Amino acid sequence: MSLLTILEFPDPRLRKKAALVQTVDDALRETLDNMIETMYEAEGIGLAATQVDVHKRMLVIDVSEERNNPQIFINPEITVLDPEPLGHEEGCLSVPGFYELVSRPCKVKINALDRDGEAFEQEAEGILAVCIQHEVDHLDGKLFVDYISTLKRQRIKSKLEKEHRQHKTAASA
Repeated sequence: MSLLTILEFPDPRLRKKAALVQTVDDALRETLDNMIETMYEAEGIGLAATQVDVHKRMLVIDVSEERNNPQIFINPEITVLDPEPLGHEEGCLSVPGFYELVSRPCKVKINALDRDGEAFEQEAEGILAVCIQHEVDHLDGKLFVDYISTLKRQRIKSKLEKEHRQHKTAASA
């Protein structure tokens, strides 16, 4: 397994809509395993393929306390079961160091394929529901910063662009 590079906002590749997975094969499973390893290394609870510049509809999540229960969702589709908004402070591996309150439906159903290409259905609420919705947004080219004010989003973008410039300058020195 190997670690993948996580794209950071405002990288335009994060806005690309992911394509449906047509075939679940060993190469795809290897990418999913690398995504899980990358998510754990970055201390995240979810990672969408778009975030690692793989534009296929797949994501990995682990919201367990022990960090030993990775879940894989290929071609996920969400149905809202309870639209009551759940406000949760969200962060993102593609927007490092920033957290904002985002409201999302508190209970959803997800239909997807597992790592073997078998269809399954799962209901989720609480942090798992938030995480699934957050990661599916990535597959559609959306980030959690799209739910906050334009002013806050611009401040975050400016700070991250400044950090990226400083890293490039330091790397070339």
